Amino acid sequence: MEEEFLLIDPASGRTAARADAVLSVLENTQLTRFHAELAATQVEAATGPCTELAELRVALCDARERVRAAARQHGLRVVSAGLPERGAEQPVGGRGKRFREILIRYAGVVADYEACACQVHIGVPDRKTGVAVLNHLRPWLPTLLALSASSPHRGYASWRMVLQSRFPGSGVPPWFSSADDYDAHIRRMVECGTLVDESMTFWLARLSRRWPTVEFRAADAVPDVEMAVLQAALSRALVRTAITDIAAGREAPRVRDDVCAAAIWTAARHGLDGPAVHVQHECQVPATKLVNALVEHVAAALEETGDTDTLEKLP
Repeated sequence: MEEEFLLIDPASGRTAARADAVLSVLENTQLTRFHAELAATQVEAATGPCTELAELRVALCDARERVRAAARQHGLRVVSAGLPERGAEQPVGGRGKRFREILIRYAGVVADYEACACQVHIGVPDRKTGVAVLNHLRPWLPTLLALSASSPHRGYASWRMVLQSRFPGSGVPPWFSSADDYDAHIRRMVECGTLVDESMTFWLARLSRRWPTVEFRAADAVPDVEMAVLQAALSRALVRTAITDIAAGREAPRVRDDVCAAAIWTAARHGLDGPAVHVQHECQVPATKLVNALVEHVAAALEETGDTDTLEKLP
């Protein structure tokens, strides 16, 4: 699991471009590794592989405390949220050749981009299965966003998602017929100039190019560990449910791209406090109804991993 954090100057309340200083006093361990992010006002903590939610909770708590301690050494505080309340006054791009290329390619879209996400990697047997899993995830990504919305601004529950939608190819990934189809699509976008390289996509779920995982990227950075654990539990259950359906020959529902886009926009606008879009029925329903439908959809997988009771105790 990867969590992105904002560094805040307590005096001004604005984000502070001090990631290098904070990272210089953070030591990687078997539990957690720490990284720079696109903005110099952010740091990322990535846990090692976990098989139990309790194990993940320990790693997340350890990472958050260590980031807070490192920030305190430099007179800063740490916030876990989709966006800062008050961003930096100057452009906040990080260092490194790739970061510079991203800044050049996307210009004003990324110059003040300080969005933070809560990302979950779930292991899959191979890329072929991973692509099939992505197809099964498409209807549920808006609900994961609604559950996590933590960047309220201008009447939206997740303004982070509005900002992310400015990038080419953001939102729910397309339907792919195979791993070759998936890879060809990314190469095509690189050749068209909308992606810097084949490691970059803006989809809310994708195959990791580094690990044998499906990577969930729908959720805003969340305020507390229990909300992060909730995202992990539901993400793993969705992947396990998809693999079960694939093994049984059940194809993912062919939901429309424009309806998926409507569902993401509605989740960003309202979070859980209003309507949501049911992408299969192509209509509005209460957001809480889709949360209940998601839990029902993955109930067997939660039972298999022993996470049902844990999930019921989470917020």
